[in-house]
Amino acid sequence: MDAWVIAANAADATPLHAVDRESFDTTIGAFGAEARRWCAANAFAGEAGHFLALPGADGGVLVVLAGCDRRDPVFALASLPVRLPEGRYALDPRGLALDAGDVALGWALGAYQFTRYRKPVRAAAQLVIDPAIAQRSASMAEAIYHVRDLINTPTEDLGPAELGQAVRALAERHDAIYREWVGDDLLSANFPTIHAVGRASHRAPRLATLTHGPTDVPHLILVGKGVCFDSGGLDIKSSDGMRWMKKDMGGAAHAIALAGLVLDAALPVRLTLLIPAVENSIAGNALRPGEVITTRAGLSVEIDNTDAEGRLILCDALAYAAEQKPDLILDFATLTGAARVALGPELPALFANRDDIANALLGAAQTARDPLWRMPLWRPYLTMLESHLADLANAGASRHAGAITAALYLERFVPEAQAWAHLDVYSWNDSDKPGHPRGGEAQGLRAYFEFLQRRYGTRG
Repeated sequence: MDAWVIAANAADATPLHAVDRESFDTTIGAFGAEARRWCAANAFAGEAGHFLALPGADGGVLVVLAGCDRRDPVFALASLPVRLPEGRYALDPRGLALDAGDVALGWALGAYQFTRYRKPVRAAAQLVIDPAIAQRSASMAEAIYHVRDLINTPTEDLGPAELGQAVRALAERHDAIYREWVGDDLLSANFPTIHAVGRASHRAPRLATLTHGPTDVPHLILVGKGVCFDSGGLDIKSSDGMRWMKKDMGGAAHAIALAGLVLDAALPVRLTLLIPAVENSIAGNALRPGEVITTRAGLSVEIDNTDAEGRLILCDALAYAAEQKPDLILDFATLTGAARVALGPELPALFANRDDIANALLGAAQTARDPLWRMPLWRPYLTMLESHLADLANAGASRHAGAITAALYLERFVPEAQAWAHLDVYSWNDSDKPGHPRGGEAQGLRAYFEFLQRRYGTRG
């Protein structure tokens, strides 16, 4: 991590003294009357997101006072890497008692810049941290960077094949088994809805899979929606609606990153990762409204709307996952705008068919300070997905409860006895916030990894 300098000795670093409005008077009193006058002259009183360098007797910087909000400890200082002058900084032990691991993670996330197509705007200020703290924070920081990098990459450079390659690279790094079905092979392998959604693109649809671990441990399956671009199909989106649809593979990015965390931590599970990867395009052979597809699970689906494509590729993947009778299936998808209308861009919508799974995820989210919000699988709303031709439709005439009906659609492909949870994520920051730069974002990743560590423990 370029954001960090991994060293136990911070003697050559500028002290970074965390303070807030409540502790400001006590803090500044310890630095003396001259420091108090300097703060007053610069209108600094410990406000979150503000900082002020106190000059030393030699004309250098004695210490940097950094205002923070202790209610959000991971991101308390996350605005500083791209605002402080370049150089090395180290937490002053006399400041507020912030967890060094939280600060290190937030610092790394605040230092993130997507540099594939242009040079960094500036080098980030570096935080000097202890090697043990770096070890605790690095894997998660790298996973979130990976999510952001995948989502930020335009579709021309991250189509279905490239998304499959991300799964292959993860498999190779951990000596896991990689397999994929591409193009018409999806039909012969009985993944008809993945094929139907992606067949109109000049880049073939695929299902990319990774498998790792012994067979005598709990089996965990992660599924991620990999729509690399969503035009809406023949039910084409408006230009505004289509503008950011490179991010419609955000669910796949989350599942890949979470799989990487599980493998890095050597959690005692048999891991399967399933990434259906497609581009929802328009051509003469595009999926049409009114068509009926018989899915892998044997359920027939009438296509009410070709822009409700994510649930179509997921239903085949979920059916395949359920056939393996795992301990748990977790899926991730940028599935509905309705979830954003209900909860806004920062709260992922959680659906689960087991209260114990949902409660454990919510508890882990609270510990990790990575919010999730449970939404109901309100089964009376299944009437909104009724079809007069098929077992169900992929969407309906009503715009009511769109996130719920999408989750209910997915649930039809998960046997009642199978534990399953679905996360509807936005995967995006519309503007810059401390530790959350504009663009692709990991949401719920820290919460889910905390949950998996609690559920499965660690090897040995």
